[in-house]
Amino acid sequence: MTETINQAPFKADHVGSLLRPKRIHDARQAYKDEEITYDELFKIETEEIEKIVDKQIEVGLKAVTDGEFRRRFWHTDFMEHLGGFEGYVPESGYSFVGEETEAYNVRNIGQISFDKTHPHVKEFKLFKEIVGDRAVAKQTIPSPNQFFNAGVRNLDIYPDIEKYADDLIKAYQDTVLAFYDAGCRYLQFDDVYIAGLNAEEIPFNDSGYDREELIDLALRVVNGVLEVKPEDLVVTTHLCRGNYRSKWAFEGSYAKIAPVLFKKENVDGFFLEYDDDRSGDFKPLDEIPNGGAAVVLGLFTSKHGELEDKALIKERIEEAAQYVPKEQLRLSPQCGFASTHHGNILTEDEQWEKLRYIVQLADELL
Repeated sequence: MTETINQAPFKADHVGSLLRPKRIHDARQAYKDEEITYDELFKIETEEIEKIVDKQIEVGLKAVTDGEFRRRFWHTDFMEHLGGFEGYVPESGYSFVGEETEAYNVRNIGQISFDKTHPHVKEFKLFKEIVGDRAVAKQTIPSPNQFFNAGVRNLDIYPDIEKYADDLIKAYQDTVLAFYDAGCRYLQFDDVYIAGLNAEEIPFNDSGYDREELIDLALRVVNGVLEVKPEDLVVTTHLCRGNYRSKWAFEGSYAKIAPVLFKKENVDGFFLEYDDDRSGDFKPLDEIPNGGAAVVLGLFTSKHGELEDKALIKERIEEAAQYVPKEQLRLSPQCGFASTHHGNILTEDEQWEKLRYIVQLADELL
């Protein structure tokens, strides 16, 4: 049976980011050195996006992204253009296992609102024109919950975290509708924050709330945003434990968030990391209602190019199907291939071969 937009996420899908080709790295440096203009950089990025749209379709993907080619980081480029925030360079980056990230973050400087001139919306319109009717144009943005990370909220402006949450909900409602009006029918919230609520020691937290209160707040925010979701817009969420130059930030199963977020979050699908033992077992999937959200099993790692063993993938699908009906299962990498402009430690050829392999196994095993 032919898949339609109402079946997104698709049997074979991917999280979003792709390795930036050398031409983009060179153009970014040339722009930084004032050797080319912003318009020239934008043109080069567009030409490279056109190429990777063709490549995604060639390997068999039904939903394609722009590879996040215009972004430095998966989240800050969006966040700093929301009203009431700015980007800045802090004293240090995030601590990952074996590495500290490049230092860059966002902070709250005023009342939160959606900026109608947000560049991501303009960029999506061009991206959708590039894709045409050849595939579904998927847009990724950070979850509103990312704004609850330590150091982002200005306590002088928002001493009350609940008021902060209310304004985030309104800004993201406007965001969702702006992308919908731009033609988006497949939107993904990337959410490292709620994955972190599973960790033994919650990372990036300065709220004063305990774990249960933070989980309830995260649910309130996402479901509040989705109250305005049009019926024909598919919204998924991707949970990640950090993805920077093939390194990760924290570990922990989904057990602590599953009874609330898996059971009650009103998204159409969950993209879940399951490429190694950092994510725990499949038991928390039992909380996802039968016939409810799709479960996209991230059984394939984006952190290296070696292809996973087919027999093991089949075994793990059958194991997950003990908790979620098999018709709700999908396959993808556990994360993007380049959550930041640095990219993971594999080649572009390995990236494309892995995506092609996922399409093949999804057709065969699901």
